[in-house]
Amino acid sequence: MRTLRIGMSGNDIMEIQAVLKKMGYKIDRVDGQFGPQTRDAVIEFQKRFGLTPDGIIGPNTYRVLERFLNGYDLYVIRPGDTFYSIANRFGTSPELIIAANPDQRPENLTVGQRIVVPYAMNIVDTNINYTYDVLSRDIQGLKARYPFLEVGSAGNSVLGRNLYYIRLGTGPNQVFYNGSHHALEWITTPVLMKFTEDFLKAYTEGRTLPGGYDPRDIWNRSSIYIIPMVNPDGVDLVLNGLQPDNPYYEDLIKWNKGSTDFSTVWEANNRGVDLNHNYNAAWQLSKDAEAEYGVTGPGPTRYSGPAPESEPETQAVVAFTRNHNFRLVIAYHSQGQVIYWNFMNMAPPEGRTIGERMSAISGYTLDQTTGIASYAGYKDWFIQDFRRPGYTVEVGLGENPLPISQFDQIYNDNLGVLLFAATA
Repeated sequence: MRTLRIGMSGNDIMEIQAVLKKMGYKIDRVDGQFGPQTRDAVIEFQKRFGLTPDGIIGPNTYRVLERFLNGYDLYVIRPGDTFYSIANRFGTSPELIIAANPDQRPENLTVGQRIVVPYAMNIVDTNINYTYDVLSRDIQGLKARYPFLEVGSAGNSVLGRNLYYIRLGTGPNQVFYNGSHHALEWITTPVLMKFTEDFLKAYTEGRTLPGGYDPRDIWNRSSIYIIPMVNPDGVDLVLNGLQPDNPYYEDLIKWNKGSTDFSTVWEANNRGVDLNHNYNAAWQLSKDAEAEYGVTGPGPTRYSGPAPESEPETQAVVAFTRNHNFRLVIAYHSQGQVIYWNFMNMAPPEGRTIGERMSAISGYTLDQTTGIASYAGYKDWFIQDFRRPGYTVEVGLGENPLPISQFDQIYNDNLGVLLFAATA
């Protein structure tokens, strides 16, 4: 953790601004710029927690802030404590504490036992650049709050980052949602993460979600598997930039036409392969079409790789799919407000019927792909190999990467789709 002070900028500052804003400090803009307002908010935070009020985020201040970034604290039970008194002390609810500590009996707390105390505010921020590090921290925070949540890794990226998966539910009807095959389209990751948190919170509290969906009923009927970020290395290039220790440093600059700026062009993984053109579904047609698009090798987009499933990320998603019995899958992309549902007329009849319902719920157009986008994608491969409903959902409108300011509209459009697809 670097020391942060006025005049600096970056994603880490954006994350701290977001958490300070959630805590009620005056932050008008979460923009990653450490200006006077952010400094003043940090000073107020430092005063509140007995820290040196210098407006600088050094190790001591960050150590306290980190608890709120993680979304929970650890507390050792003292004589006379109750979940109600602990909740009152931390400004949270007894219900959240009970959910996070299923082995503790509220009427007979064990003195000296360490418990998890979740804060009342949500973990997943939807107003920041959603990096792999943020994803990792949020998954850890959700697991701490909801220990019954199944979390794991489906595999690793080129650079060894986890392809985290989450499972909501224990029912036999298995569905699978994934996001961020394409690096510029990272906004799809917080969509799936906010859905995860909203679902878990409603499940724990025993309330319904918009549309009258009952998470406890879905939990028993279905298992929703989610890989929120298929391409963590690519997302890191887009949001954090090319780092000197990247083993592909020189290659990546060459593949990016001599530029070190990946923030507005890069869709591929760390080897310059477009993961959504790397599946074994008409892969050769995708390869043949590359010349038409000026693709001659690794680069920002459209390069299908040297062979189908050449990339560890693609291999991991394929293996994960084969190891489950998914009735339906959705791959989230951006942009266009469109739902693609077919592949070479292999989709089952119910694929269109379900797609029409998803279209009605979201307001997105139901359509079929054309050109190079018609080949070698995840939903193409799933439809081809399993002959079950598979969808590519393109969220939002504009030019990638979509601004995070579109998040609320995108999420409102797709929450009903995610809930419906789990029960269709």
